[in-house]
Amino acid sequence: MSDSAKKPTAPTRRKAGRHRGEGQWAAGHLTPLNGNEQFKKDDDGLNVRTRIETVYAQRGFDAIDPNDLRGRMRWWGLYTQRRPGIDGGKTAILEPEELDDEYFMLRVRIDGGRLTTEQLRVIGEISQEFARGTADITDRQNIQYHWIRIEDMPEIWRRLEGVGLSTTEACGDTPRVIVGSPVAGIAADEIIDGTPAIDAILRRVVGNKAYSNLPRKFKTAVSGSPLLDVAHEINDVAFVGVDHPEHGPGFDVWVGGGLSTNPRIGERLGAWVPLDEVADVHEGIIGLFRDYGYRRLRTRARIKFLLADWGAEKFREVLEKEYLLRRMIDGPAPEQPVHAWRDHVGVHRQNDGRYYVGFAPVVGRVDGGTLAKIAELAEAHGSGRVRTTVQQKMLILDVPEERTASLAEGLAALGLTTEPSVFRRGTMACTGIEFCKLAIVETKARAAWLIEEMERRLPGFDEPLTINVNGCPNSCARIQIADIGLKGQLVLDDEGRQVEGFQVHLGGSLGLDPGFGRKVRGLKVTSEGLADYVERVLRAYLADREPGERFATWVTRADEGALA
Repeated sequence: MSDSAKKPTAPTRRKAGRHRGEGQWAAGHLTPLNGNEQFKKDDDGLNVRTRIETVYAQRGFDAIDPNDLRGRMRWWGLYTQRRPGIDGGKTAILEPEELDDEYFMLRVRIDGGRLTTEQLRVIGEISQEFARGTADITDRQNIQYHWIRIEDMPEIWRRLEGVGLSTTEACGDTPRVIVGSPVAGIAADEIIDGTPAIDAILRRVVGNKAYSNLPRKFKTAVSGSPLLDVAHEINDVAFVGVDHPEHGPGFDVWVGGGLSTNPRIGERLGAWVPLDEVADVHEGIIGLFRDYGYRRLRTRARIKFLLADWGAEKFREVLEKEYLLRRMIDGPAPEQPVHAWRDHVGVHRQNDGRYYVGFAPVVGRVDGGTLAKIAELAEAHGSGRVRTTVQQKMLILDVPEERTASLAEGLAALGLTTEPSVFRRGTMACTGIEFCKLAIVETKARAAWLIEEMERRLPGFDEPLTINVNGCPNSCARIQIADIGLKGQLVLDDEGRQVEGFQVHLGGSLGLDPGFGRKVRGLKVTSEGLADYVERVLRAYLADREPGERFATWVTRADEGALA
């Protein structure tokens, strides 16, 4: 175990200071505790699995302790889902127990987006048997079920773990799923394969009680793709493939990204890390976050707030002096990607001469039966490996060239095209009010409807474009960095009635010159009027753009009248 892992889980090496601090353990600010910090102190979230298996699964939903139900069960990927029939106006008014259904969302972590066809088939079988067919692909490469009963969890875990899958720390104040390039190890243009680093990180931190009580969730990204395909700019820590002029391929380190209601683009530490040291640096950063992260207020507990106060220079200094006990090598920034899309959709040659085939489910919504058929198709075309992406897409790897066309036809028969429209390719959506207790509006079905409408109204539109639909301000669907970001809220229609609608963000982007979307003063659209608005603003863009000008660039100079 590394030096950082040996640090005590709840440090007592300094006398507790005045409680008016930020709740940093390393500064001695151990009290007072908010409700979340208290239940974590009372019992580690990892311990709740035993109670689920031996008590709750036997006695049922009503037997679950409230601190387990709305707290510790997240450490095993379980959230209560929204009770049906509760409208968005009640989201911020009702007590948690009034919003809770007796069913759960269950998140299966898919680190690096890596799945075998056997694993995909089991995911599909569980969906059909225990989750009423649900199995959404998230924008962090996971699979999410709904309608899960607590009584079925022991059997679900048995089946998942039997094929090497896990729900451990898929949620909670923990090291969440590690997103990775879905073409790691096979892409012809790859700078470096980050797979060994992901595996090393998993061995060290997931399920390790030294890191199971963090101030808030901790999101990690690792990719050696020149497409920058893991949205590294908005992760708590990211390792991005670069080629050092003296030391060769390795990783550039980014820290402090995140969205939600206080969005922030991550910062480079200016450090180059070789492949075999990524896990060391990651463990140092997660240990630093555990000890110095803010715990007094949940709203300031993400690492981005610490980095904003400290700055990258101080953060790197503390990391090197107190955790790594050595200096890191200075290194270059990643180069600007040459392709607009980062999702790997289409048919592409691998570095071994075979091909991978990327396809686009509608806003990540699939079902267990479809997943099982995808596994069958993959195997019938010579593949045993499937990948998920951070854009809610999927890939089948290792397909012989002569079988790619047949595979594409088979996928199309399932409604999964390898040549999607711009709107189908570029639209993503969060869970929304259908299941989420934080949501205000419906998202998945609304986004699917919007795609169909835009394909009908603007069939020739071929400029890369992202439309992200979110059910609340928390930005699970990354609204601030979309070309068109839609934040769900209640709005007034033309007749003065309160209806579902969206606040609009325009012109967000990632890349080496990232930025957040522009809010147009007073611009809010109803859900029913959404297609009319999107059509209007895209037609304005087509009429006014300069040659080669991207939508996000046009937005920065467009008159507000053209955006309204």
